[in-house]
Amino acid sequence: MPALPITFACGLYDRVLALQTGEIKAAGIDLNFLVMDNPRQIFDRMNNGLEFDACEMSSSEFISRYAAKKLPYVALPVFVSRVFRHGFIVVNRKHVTSAKDLAGKRIGVPLYTQTAALFVRGLMQHDLGIDLSGIEWVQGAVNEPGAYGNPAVMPMLKPVKITPNQSGKSLSQLLESGEIQAIIGSTIPEALGRHPDVARLFPDYRAREQDYFRRTKIFPIMHLIVIRNDIYERHPEVAASLYQALNAAKDRAWERMRFSGTLRYMLPWLPDDVAEIDEIFGGDCWPYGVEPNRPTLEALVTYMVEQGLIAERIPVERLFVPVSG
Repeated sequence: MPALPITFACGLYDRVLALQTGEIKAAGIDLNFLVMDNPRQIFDRMNNGLEFDACEMSSSEFISRYAAKKLPYVALPVFVSRVFRHGFIVVNRKHVTSAKDLAGKRIGVPLYTQTAALFVRGLMQHDLGIDLSGIEWVQGAVNEPGAYGNPAVMPMLKPVKITPNQSGKSLSQLLESGEIQAIIGSTIPEALGRHPDVARLFPDYRAREQDYFRRTKIFPIMHLIVIRNDIYERHPEVAASLYQALNAAKDRAWERMRFSGTLRYMLPWLPDDVAEIDEIFGGDCWPYGVEPNRPTLEALVTYMVEQGLIAERIPVERLFVPVSG
């Protein structure tokens, strides 16, 4: 039987590289790996036009569609992007000198429903004790004027004060002038390091993120992998094949990162970084599958309910199709 042709759009991360080069192959699949390093473009093209057979996808956008039963794809528990977010709270120090000062402020965000922003707000509410109800969220691109992409988002289920940035300035420029007092999300504003009043809320964010993981076991998940419904319904074996291949590609990346003969990446202290990962995470800091990621997935679902994106909690195991086989 000929291999099934599948177009797969994803960023060229170390953990998928062996799949892109063909060093690792998905059984029964002729994979056309489309390298796209702008995830917003992938999400918009998939959600607006179903342009790919499978692709990287925003976790929150997937869960919103799952809850609304408007889901043109199924998900694999493969998490190709995850980022701690303490370092992505950037403030104007004339207006914000501590976490509690964020309450009641105007805060810039690329997209209110963005997964990164959800995790930051969850951190603000649950770990920093900040009341989110009085915050005005100014939504737009961080380092250029206008909107952030062309997202097709689900409607909010409770009122939230969201104001589109129509100032003709970027969020970064608004932060410099004090017209907004902070920015959260997935992008660092250009004003950081350029303007004396703009700084991270937590300069020691790395230590804080390590402590946060030790206490909560939450390592924020940004993106998962989806397969179009029509492909999955006709060829359900694609799910297990892609899952196994993506796991194998990640394992290959780990092997190469751990090789001490030459440094795989331009990180002078890479061996020490790997040793630190082993101490904090107990080995694999980037597991796939539901159970190793249950605390993070359950936190995301909880934040989505609290922040008005979905109506009720969803058992996280229901979000993903079976991947054994």
